[in-house]
Amino acid sequence: MDLDGLTVAVVGMARSGVAAIRLLREKGAMVRAIDEKPMGEILGFPVQPQTEDSFRDVDLVVLSPGVPSDIEVLEKVRQRGVPVISELELAAPYLQGPRIGITGTNGKTTTTALTGHILSESRIACQVGGNIGTPPTAMVESSRPDQWNVLELSSFQLETIKDFRTEIAVGLNVTQNHLDRHHTFENYVNAKARLFETQEVRDLAVLNADDPVTVTFAKRTQAQTVWFSSTHPVAGAWLDRDVIQLRGAKLLNVRELRLRGSHNYENVMAAALIAERAGAQPSQIARAAATFAPVEHRLEMVREVGGVAYYNDSKATSVDATLKAIDAFPGGLWIILGGKDKNSDYSVLREPLRAKAKAALLIGTAAQKIAAQLGKDAVPLLQSGTLAEAVQKAHLSAEPGDTVLLAPACASFDQFESYEHRGRVFKELVNALTGGSR
Repeated sequence: MDLDGLTVAVVGMARSGVAAIRLLREKGAMVRAIDEKPMGEILGFPVQPQTEDSFRDVDLVVLSPGVPSDIEVLEKVRQRGVPVISELELAAPYLQGPRIGITGTNGKTTTTALTGHILSESRIACQVGGNIGTPPTAMVESSRPDQWNVLELSSFQLETIKDFRTEIAVGLNVTQNHLDRHHTFENYVNAKARLFETQEVRDLAVLNADDPVTVTFAKRTQAQTVWFSSTHPVAGAWLDRDVIQLRGAKLLNVRELRLRGSHNYENVMAAALIAERAGAQPSQIARAAATFAPVEHRLEMVREVGGVAYYNDSKATSVDATLKAIDAFPGGLWIILGGKDKNSDYSVLREPLRAKAKAALLIGTAAQKIAAQLGKDAVPLLQSGTLAEAVQKAHLSAEPGDTVLLAPACASFDQFESYEHRGRVFKELVNALTGGSR
């Protein structure tokens, strides 16, 4: 892609947008920074409003992941024949080295970080980024031909790709999420599927054999397919009671892992298949997986207070992620739910909560909807308003042996800047607690 002399509009001045500006400037493009929020300057460029005039006479538009691709002003840009691409697509021609793309509704961050950990521990050169940490355009400078690029990829990043391709593509699971952005589940699935549709015959697709949506991706890719499963033997990796099998041989016992929950065992199986393709030996994979610590804000043990364990799963921003979090515990849960609704159906939480929870503490703008969909008979519902009030109520009520779990099933943007911000506040609140419960 020759960008020299082109006028390129970058929309969305968050981390990815700023990284895109840096790459474009390096490649000789004339950059126009655009954001819907009033701002001053970014990297010396005045930030223009997200209006039709700001897109006049541009040759290319680059979208940050947080910017919907179907807003009216962009439709008008497309009608003029101007390409509209993602920040990920912009990075594609310049990112040296083979690529691993990991997508799914849940588990992307853990699997991406775990894959990077296994490769590093196996002395296989890699760098980790994408939706986790470093934007793809910011990875260009440090990329090299003999180094793997391990990328967590969201539906927001994938929905507008055209040529971006990964040598290894991973589909962990796909359940309803982000319907406020994609409008329909079909659109959401199609965005995820783009990762596999751009692959070639020489590539590898790693897919969850137990997920009905990821199974369909095998028909949407030219790549060779390998599978992982928690329920039955497959050509790849599977869980045989407490033992993860890789190609029919024992890899490790799940009791050796620091991760908890069956969903995390699936993440380990996916990472093992990735690492195997990248050149790691089974013994190296097993040793590295056993030393991997849970990623922050993903079923992260904060501390125990008065015999009550506090877990931070702020990254559980979908109902399915919350279901997986609940499944990781035997019972005695005081679960904090709520935040900004993503057009989700919370009624599916009813029976798991009835079986395992002592109470649900509801916070944020989605609290009333969650209460209505859970009903009054499944579990006691404690309207708490804020995270601070929820933590305090749980602290006063929980008994030794119980668990207080932040797994909100919602986005964070009603009261927090991000799920990370919400998780940090939760940990601060928990670490400020003194004495025992009651």
